[in-house]
Amino acid sequence: MVVAGTLYIVPTPIGNLGDISARALEVLGAVDAIAAEDTRTTARLLQHFGLHKPLIALHDHNEKQRGALLVERLQRGESLALVSEAGTPLISDPGYSLVAQCHQAGCRVLPLPGPCAAVAALSAAGLPTDRFVFEGFLPARSSARRSQLQGLLRETRTLVFYESPRRVMECLADLQAVFGRERPAALAKELTKIHEAVISGTLATLEQWLQDDSQRQQGEFVLMVAGAPALDEAASSEAEGQRLLALLIDELPLKKAAAVAASFTGAGRNALYQYGLSLRQGE
Repeated sequence: MVVAGTLYIVPTPIGNLGDISARALEVLGAVDAIAAEDTRTTARLLQHFGLHKPLIALHDHNEKQRGALLVERLQRGESLALVSEAGTPLISDPGYSLVAQCHQAGCRVLPLPGPCAAVAALSAAGLPTDRFVFEGFLPARSSARRSQLQGLLRETRTLVFYESPRRVMECLADLQAVFGRERPAALAKELTKIHEAVISGTLATLEQWLQDDSQRQQGEFVLMVAGAPALDEAASSEAEGQRLLALLIDELPLKKAAAVAASFTGAGRNALYQYGLSLRQGE
Protein backbone atom coordinates (compact mmCIF):
# COMPACT_ATOMS: atom_id res chain seq x y z
CA MET A 1 0.00 0.00 0.00
CA VAL A 2 1.08 3.57 -0.62
CA VAL A 3 0.26 6.66 1.44
CA ALA A 4 -1.75 9.48 -0.12
CA GLY A 5 0.12 12.72 -0.74
CA THR A 6 3.52 11.01 -0.70
CA LEU A 7 6.40 11.14 -3.17
CA TYR A 8 8.28 7.83 -3.30
CA ILE A 9 11.92 7.79 -4.46
CA VAL A 10 12.18 4.45 -6.27
CA PRO A 11 15.53 2.99 -7.43
CA THR A 12 15.42 0.89 -10.59
CA PRO A 13 17.92 -1.66 -11.96
CA ILE A 14 21.20 -0.40 -13.43
CA GLY A 15 21.29 -3.37 -15.79
CA ASN A 16 19.98 -6.70 -14.53
CA LEU A 17 16.19 -6.43 -14.20
CA GLY A 18 16.28 -9.08 -11.49
CA ASP A 19 17.71 -6.47 -9.12
CA ILE A 20 14.42 -4.62 -8.74
CA SER A 21 12.91 -5.12 -5.30
CA ALA A 22 9.47 -6.47 -4.51
CA ARG A 23 8.67 -3.25 -2.66
CA ALA A 24 9.70 -1.13 -5.67
CA LEU A 25 7.29 -3.10 -7.87
CA GLU A 26 4.56 -2.74 -5.25
CA VAL A 27 4.99 1.04 -5.09
CA LEU A 28 5.22 1.49 -8.86
CA GLY A 29 2.05 -0.52 -9.25
CA ALA A 30 0.12 1.43 -6.60
CA VAL A 31 0.98 5.12 -7.14
CA ASP A 32 -1.22 7.40 -9.22
CA ALA A 33 1.59 8.38 -11.60
CA ILE A 34 5.36 8.08 -12.11
CA ALA A 35 7.74 10.97 -12.77
CA ALA A 36 10.54 9.60 -14.94
CA GLU A 37 13.83 10.99 -16.29
CA ASP A 38 13.34 8.99 -19.50
CA THR A 39 9.74 7.93 -20.09
CA ARG A 40 10.70 5.50 -22.87
CA THR A 41 13.11 3.56 -20.63
CA THR A 42 10.61 3.53 -17.79
CA ALA A 43 7.79 2.43 -20.10
CA ARG A 44 9.85 -0.61 -21.15
CA LEU A 45 10.59 -1.42 -17.52
CA LEU A 46 6.92 -1.24 -16.56
CA GLN A 47 5.90 -3.30 -19.57
CA HIS A 48 8.41 -6.00 -18.61
CA PHE A 49 6.75 -6.35 -15.21
CA GLY A 50 3.20 -6.00 -16.51
CA LEU A 51 2.57 -2.58 -14.95
CA HIS A 52 0.62 0.26 -16.55
CA LYS A 53 0.87 3.74 -15.05
CA PRO A 54 0.75 7.33 -16.38
CA LEU A 55 4.27 8.67 -16.94
CA ILE A 56 5.38 12.27 -16.50
CA ALA A 57 8.69 13.39 -18.02
CA LEU A 58 10.90 15.02 -15.38
CA HIS A 59 14.43 15.92 -16.44
CA ASP A 60 17.06 18.64 -16.05
CA HIS A 61 15.36 20.99 -18.51
CA ASN A 62 11.85 21.02 -17.00
CA GLU A 63 12.26 19.96 -13.38
CA LYS A 64 11.71 23.31 -11.68
CA GLN A 65 8.57 24.15 -13.64
CA ARG A 66 7.06 20.66 -13.63
CA GLY A 67 7.96 20.16 -9.98
CA ALA A 68 5.41 22.79 -8.95
CA LEU A 69 2.66 20.90 -10.80
CA LEU A 70 3.66 17.63 -9.15
CA VAL A 71 3.60 19.25 -5.71
CA GLU A 72 0.05 20.43 -6.44
CA ARG A 73 -0.96 16.87 -7.26
CA LEU A 74 0.57 15.63 -4.02
CA GLN A 75 -1.29 18.31 -2.08
CA ARG A 76 -4.53 17.07 -3.67
CA GLY A 77 -3.84 13.65 -2.15
CA GLU A 78 -2.26 11.79 -5.05
CA SER A 79 0.72 9.48 -4.54
CA LEU A 80 3.64 9.72 -6.96
CA ALA A 81 6.87 7.85 -7.65
CA LEU A 82 10.12 9.35 -8.90
CA VAL A 83 12.49 7.20 -10.97
CA SER A 84 15.63 7.96 -12.94
CA GLU A 85 16.74 6.24 -16.13
CA ALA A 86 18.57 3.69 -13.98
CA GLY A 87 19.70 3.38 -10.38
CA THR A 88 18.80 5.62 -7.45
CA PRO A 89 17.21 8.98 -8.35
CA LEU A 90 19.14 12.19 -7.55
CA ILE A 91 22.55 10.43 -7.57
CA SER A 92 23.96 12.27 -10.61
CA ASP A 93 20.36 12.32 -11.88
CA PRO A 94 17.45 14.78 -11.74
CA GLY A 95 15.14 15.06 -8.75
CA TYR A 96 16.80 17.44 -6.29
CA SER A 97 14.56 20.39 -7.17
CA LEU A 98 11.37 18.33 -6.93
CA VAL A 99 12.33 16.84 -3.55
CA ALA A 100 13.28 20.29 -2.22
CA GLN A 101 9.93 21.71 -3.39
CA CYS A 102 8.10 18.84 -1.70
CA HIS A 103 9.80 19.53 1.64
CA GLN A 104 9.09 23.25 1.35
CA ALA A 105 5.42 22.52 0.69
CA GLY A 106 5.18 20.03 3.56
CA CYS A 107 4.67 17.01 1.33
CA ARG A 108 5.94 13.67 2.56
CA VAL A 109 8.97 12.15 0.76
CA LEU A 110 9.87 8.49 1.34
CA PRO A 111 12.95 6.75 -0.14
CA LEU A 112 13.23 3.09 -1.08
CA PRO A 113 16.67 1.43 -0.91
CA GLY A 114 17.96 -0.13 -4.09
CA PRO A 115 20.53 -0.21 -6.91
CA CYS A 116 23.25 2.47 -7.05
CA ALA A 117 26.29 2.07 -9.30
CA ALA A 118 28.60 4.04 -6.99
CA VAL A 119 27.82 1.94 -3.91
CA ALA A 120 27.88 -1.34 -5.83
CA ALA A 121 31.28 -0.48 -7.33
CA LEU A 122 32.75 0.55 -3.98
CA SER A 123 31.74 -2.73 -2.38
CA ALA A 124 33.90 -4.65 -4.86
CA ALA A 125 36.77 -2.17 -5.35
CA GLY A 126 39.16 -3.27 -2.62
CA LEU A 127 39.64 0.35 -1.52
CA PRO A 128 38.78 1.88 1.87
CA THR A 129 35.01 2.37 2.11
CA ASP A 130 34.56 3.65 5.66
CA ARG A 131 34.80 7.21 4.31
CA PHE A 132 34.43 8.24 0.68
CA VAL A 133 33.63 11.26 -1.53
CA PHE A 134 31.23 10.96 -4.46
CA GLU A 135 32.13 13.48 -7.20
CA GLY A 136 29.81 12.28 -9.98
CA PHE A 137 30.90 13.29 -13.48
CA LEU A 138 34.00 15.47 -13.84
CA PRO A 139 34.01 18.43 -16.30
CA ALA A 140 34.22 17.58 -20.00
CA ARG A 141 37.22 19.86 -20.74
CA SER A 142 40.63 18.62 -19.64
CA SER A 143 41.73 21.97 -18.15
CA ALA A 144 38.58 22.22 -16.03
CA ARG A 145 38.84 18.56 -15.10
CA ARG A 146 42.45 18.94 -13.91
CA SER A 147 41.54 22.05 -11.95
CA GLN A 148 38.81 20.18 -10.08
CA LEU A 149 41.14 17.26 -9.46
CA GLN A 150 43.78 19.61 -8.08
CA GLY A 151 41.25 20.65 -5.46
CA LEU A 152 41.03 16.98 -4.43
CA LEU A 153 44.78 16.35 -4.43
CA ARG A 154 45.10 15.98 -0.64
CA GLU A 155 41.67 14.45 -0.03
CA THR A 156 42.25 11.46 2.25
CA ARG A 157 38.90 9.75 1.59
CA THR A 158 38.33 7.39 -1.34
CA LEU A 159 37.19 9.33 -4.42
CA VAL A 160 34.36 8.05 -6.62
CA PHE A 161 33.65 9.32 -10.14
CA TYR A 162 31.27 8.42 -12.96
CA GLU A 163 32.63 8.54 -16.51
CA SER A 164 31.37 7.94 -20.04
CA PRO A 165 33.08 5.77 -22.69
CA ARG A 166 33.85 8.89 -24.75
CA ARG A 167 36.05 10.39 -22.05
CA VAL A 168 37.25 7.53 -19.87
CA MET A 169 40.76 7.43 -21.39
CA GLU A 170 41.19 11.20 -21.20
CA CYS A 171 39.93 11.15 -17.62
CA LEU A 172 42.44 8.46 -16.62
CA ALA A 173 45.24 10.50 -18.20
CA ASP A 174 44.25 13.56 -16.15
CA LEU A 175 43.90 11.49 -12.97
CA GLN A 176 47.47 10.27 -13.43
CA ALA A 177 48.75 13.75 -14.19
CA VAL A 178 47.34 15.04 -10.90
CA PHE A 179 47.52 12.03 -8.55
CA GLY A 180 50.42 10.11 -10.10
CA ARG A 181 50.50 6.86 -12.06
CA GLU A 182 50.93 4.66 -8.96
CA ARG A 183 47.94 5.91 -6.94
CA PRO A 184 45.82 2.84 -6.01
CA ALA A 185 42.55 2.79 -7.91
CA ALA A 186 39.75 0.60 -9.20
CA LEU A 187 37.44 0.61 -12.19
CA ALA A 188 33.97 -0.89 -12.55
CA LYS A 189 32.25 -1.08 -15.93
CA GLU A 190 28.81 -2.20 -17.05
CA LEU A 191 27.83 -3.35 -13.55
CA THR A 192 25.18 -6.12 -13.50
CA LYS A 193 25.28 -6.36 -17.31
CA ILE A 194 26.74 -9.06 -19.57
CA HIS A 195 30.17 -7.44 -19.92
CA GLU A 196 30.56 -6.24 -16.33
CA ALA A 197 34.04 -6.11 -14.84
CA VAL A 198 35.74 -4.77 -11.72
CA ILE A 199 39.49 -4.15 -12.01
CA SER A 200 41.74 -3.12 -9.11
CA GLY A 201 45.34 -1.87 -9.30
CA THR A 202 46.89 1.54 -9.95
CA LEU A 203 45.76 4.33 -12.25
CA ALA A 204 48.44 3.22 -14.70
CA THR A 205 47.32 -0.42 -14.73
CA LEU A 206 43.70 0.59 -15.25
CA GLU A 207 44.70 2.68 -18.26
CA GLN A 208 46.75 -0.22 -19.66
CA TRP A 209 43.85 -2.64 -19.17
CA LEU A 210 41.58 -0.42 -21.24
CA GLN A 211 44.24 0.14 -23.91
CA ASP A 212 44.81 -3.60 -24.33
CA ASP A 213 41.32 -4.06 -25.80
CA SER A 214 39.34 -1.15 -27.26
CA GLN A 215 36.11 -3.04 -26.59
CA ARG A 216 36.78 -2.58 -22.88
CA GLN A 217 36.42 1.17 -23.39
CA GLN A 218 32.69 0.78 -24.11
CA GLY A 219 29.99 1.07 -21.47
CA GLU A 220 29.38 3.01 -18.28
CA PHE A 221 32.23 3.42 -15.80
CA VAL A 222 32.74 4.04 -12.11
CA LEU A 223 36.31 5.17 -11.36
CA MET A 224 37.52 4.97 -7.76
CA VAL A 225 40.79 6.44 -6.49
CA ALA A 226 42.38 5.87 -3.09
CA GLY A 227 42.65 8.94 -0.91
CA ALA A 228 45.95 10.66 -0.21
CA PRO A 229 47.98 9.80 2.89
CA ALA A 230 47.34 12.09 5.85
CA LEU A 231 49.78 15.03 6.06
CA ASP A 232 51.52 16.74 8.95
CA GLU A 233 50.46 20.32 9.77
CA ALA A 234 53.00 22.07 7.50
CA ALA A 235 52.29 19.82 4.55
CA SER A 236 48.57 20.19 5.19
CA SER A 237 48.85 23.99 4.99
CA GLU A 238 50.72 23.71 1.71
CA ALA A 239 48.11 21.34 0.32
CA GLU A 240 45.27 23.61 1.42
CA GLY A 241 47.04 26.55 -0.18
CA GLN A 242 47.39 24.67 -3.45
CA ARG A 243 43.76 23.62 -3.34
CA LEU A 244 42.58 27.20 -2.76
CA LEU A 245 44.95 28.56 -5.42
CA ALA A 246 43.54 26.11 -7.98
CA LEU A 247 40.10 27.57 -7.32
CA LEU A 248 41.23 31.21 -7.42
CA ILE A 249 43.58 31.10 -10.38
CA ASP A 250 40.83 31.49 -12.98
CA GLU A 251 39.30 34.47 -11.18
CA LEU A 252 42.34 36.52 -10.10
CA PRO A 253 45.79 37.43 -11.43
CA LEU A 254 48.26 34.74 -10.34
CA LYS A 255 50.20 37.02 -7.97
CA LYS A 256 46.99 38.11 -6.22
CA ALA A 257 45.62 34.56 -6.11
CA ALA A 258 48.84 33.30 -4.49
CA ALA A 259 48.73 36.11 -1.89
CA VAL A 260 45.09 35.39 -0.99
CA ALA A 261 45.69 31.63 -0.74
CA ALA A 262 48.79 32.19 1.41
CA SER A 263 46.91 34.57 3.71
CA PHE A 264 44.06 32.11 4.33
CA THR A 265 46.09 28.91 4.71
CA GLY A 266 49.52 29.93 6.00
CA ALA A 267 51.28 28.35 3.02
CA GLY A 268 54.30 30.09 1.49
CA ARG A 269 53.36 32.79 -1.03
CA ASN A 270 56.37 32.22 -3.30
CA ALA A 271 55.84 28.46 -3.34
CA LEU A 272 52.18 28.97 -4.25
CA TYR A 273 53.16 31.37 -7.03
CA GLN A 274 55.51 28.77 -8.51
CA TYR A 275 52.81 26.14 -8.16
CA GLY A 276 50.39 28.42 -10.01
CA LEU A 277 52.90 28.83 -12.87
CA SER A 278 53.13 25.04 -13.18
CA LEU A 279 49.32 24.81 -13.35
CA ARG A 280 49.15 27.34 -16.15
CA GLN A 281 51.90 25.63 -18.09
CA GLY A 282 49.96 22.38 -17.90
CA GLU A 283 46.82 23.85 -19.50
